[in-house]
Amino acid sequence: MKNKVVLYYPPYDGPPLGPPLCLLSVASPLIQAGFHVRIIDSAITDEPEGTVASEIRDALCFGVSFLTGPMIKEALRISKLVRILRPDIPIIFGGWHPTILPAQTLAAGIADIVVRGQGELTMLEVAQRLREGKSVEGVRGCSLKKHKEVIHNPDRPVENINHFPTPAFFMGDFDAYERRSGLRKVTYASSVGCPYACNYCTDLVYYGQRFNAYKTERVVYEVTTLVSRWRLQEVAFLDSNFLVDVKRAGAIARGFLDSGLKFRWTFQASTNLLCRMSEDEVCLLGMSGVSHMGFGTESASPQVLMLMNKKHQRIDEMFETARKTQRAGIRVTFNLILGFPGETDSDRRQTMQVMTEISRRYPHVSFSPNLFTPYPGISIWPELRKRGVREPQDLEEWSEMVLGNNPLPWLANRPFQKLMRMVDYFMLCTETQRRALNATWLGRRIRQMLVTALRWRLKADQYTFPWELWLARGFEQVAARRSLLTGQVLRRGMQQVC
Repeated sequence: MKNKVVLYYPPYDGPPLGPPLCLLSVASPLIQAGFHVRIIDSAITDEPEGTVASEIRDALCFGVSFLTGPMIKEALRISKLVRILRPDIPIIFGGWHPTILPAQTLAAGIADIVVRGQGELTMLEVAQRLREGKSVEGVRGCSLKKHKEVIHNPDRPVENINHFPTPAFFMGDFDAYERRSGLRKVTYASSVGCPYACNYCTDLVYYGQRFNAYKTERVVYEVTTLVSRWRLQEVAFLDSNFLVDVKRAGAIARGFLDSGLKFRWTFQASTNLLCRMSEDEVCLLGMSGVSHMGFGTESASPQVLMLMNKKHQRIDEMFETARKTQRAGIRVTFNLILGFPGETDSDRRQTMQVMTEISRRYPHVSFSPNLFTPYPGISIWPELRKRGVREPQDLEEWSEMVLGNNPLPWLANRPFQKLMRMVDYFMLCTETQRRALNATWLGRRIRQMLVTALRWRLKADQYTFPWELWLARGFEQVAARRSLLTGQVLRRGMQQVC
């Protein structure tokens, strides 16, 4: 009787953060139930085709988890190889994109089953049915093809994540990830979901507005055990909004501090929640090892924030967040979404002015400007269709949704070129201000003069004859985007984001 489950993680943009948490989480219940699980992560596998071909020879099934965008292309390519080599084994797709569009995913003709939503219990039951030679019809939380017909089984009720076993971190080859990234680190999720309903966010589609969190004691025990056992330097928390329960966040920080272990940890949150914390509480985060926080500030225009359904986001709290984190010695990245439907040129200028001022006062703040991307399932799709956005009709089209290369009908040609020039000047201005702090006396004076010219450009909205950009590019001084999760440099220029 076949008892082996092979799970594959396609390549993604950016350096690897550690073994794929989604697959470690799915693997854990399978292993407890007696299955042999093999995880293949393309980030550390030089020849994934050969590895996959070898591993599926005696496999019960083959599973892939992926997000919208280029990951789909590789998921399809490898899955087609599996179909050729082992036409008899079921191919199972899971993750955010298949969950949101299960029928369209199955219509591609590659996957036999889609696991929707929380995959831990659904994947376990699917594997048990397959091992027993039974149909997966009736298994809650999955969709399947039967005689070319798509069948959607009922949803699986959302499970309290405290009921799930610890992800199978022991399966991660931390030495291999260190060789690729230069760091011994891991991703960890102490919670899923966010109580807010920002209408550009796929998190709302996937989790609703439910905040589902591990107990404090579990987080402290699991993270400190991981750090100690695997000699980890950094833990990147994948929580959608870590500070939803600020008392819990403080207790976790206190637990890490009391453990005596020295490690960095990072997370994402919203500025309104950090502003609920006292200065001492924010400093506690810093003392416990928090080295970076990412905030979805998105815009400094109240009108745009209302369009985004971000009623909880206030401009003064952006400044206050910057002030408190500076005092605590924590680096910060503010995310910006530009080109949102209904945003005007005046709104964008207002955002740039506010963020430039934040950068001037608080040089520890970095920025990640992104162009709005219409991801599947988000609540504003009816408006997007009215505005002329064409929704991709199949997996292949969704795979072409490369961040930064998706045109918006209301932001094309000259308006788009102006926006890109504005962002280039903004990023150069913030980076020049930051570098001036550590320059020599002469270098500081030169940079200060350049900053004056750059700030005038942004305030006057004048971007013709961009000599400053030519000079900066000549010296390779153009600022780069940073990860909202870790603050790591990703790439130069502006990209699209959900």
